[in-house]
Amino acid sequence: MKTVNEVSKLTGVSIRTLQYYDKIGLLSPAERTAAGYRLYDDAALERLQQILLLRELEFPLTEIRTILSSPGFDRNRALSQQIELLTLKKERLEGIIRLARELQSKQKGEVIMDFNAFDTKKLDEYAERAKMEWGNTKEYAEFSEKESCRTKEDGKMIAGDFMKLFESFGRLRDLPADSAEVRAMVEKLRSFITEHYYNCSDDILFSLGQMYAADGEFRENIDKAGGGGTAEFVSRAIAVYCGR
Repeated sequence: MKTVNEVSKLTGVSIRTLQYYDKIGLLSPAERTAAGYRLYDDAALERLQQILLLRELEFPLTEIRTILSSPGFDRNRALSQQIELLTLKKERLEGIIRLARELQSKQKGEVIMDFNAFDTKKLDEYAERAKMEWGNTKEYAEFSEKESCRTKEDGKMIAGDFMKLFESFGRLRDLPADSAEVRAMVEKLRSFITEHYYNCSDDILFSLGQMYAADGEFRENIDKAGGGGTAEFVSRAIAVYCGR
């Protein structure tokens, strides 16, 4: 566990900003001491990394909170976009450095009329495409509307109930994926997503199932809730349910 002061020194994010993130429900500490001091664990620091990465894509904080809370958030996809964006920024910065060196070394009277290094068109276009991918879908709009009506405590309760569904899946792991009990559980999962997040079509449900089984944060959290192998079982059950 790290104190808010230690997190601030480690990340460069000011204490005031961390306190604000907690206030708006964007980044909550893992726990508080008896005196009320914030303590952050590795999961909280990983979420802070994701927040800072999305800030590089110029998302407002309210949208970042919604995106990170969405069950459709693909951390690996977000990281791939971030790498591409930073690469473009690096190339632009290197171009400006080259121009500055040319200007420094130019002969007296020589004029260098090169403004290409200051062109941000390519960078802006990529950032806009990434923003559209995360924030310009019908499902995102529906989720954002529902999220805006919730309190911080409502969000925590829904997230807790969501993980309880995977606890239930874990108790069914020994059953065939096409059994009536498992199909009913998949239907319950689908209904929960539709009620609390966005309309969960067959395609969306299947995509979520694939994401649950992939290596990463989702698989880890699902297996933690339902026991080892639960994420893979849920993915297989969803695939059967969707006829895939």
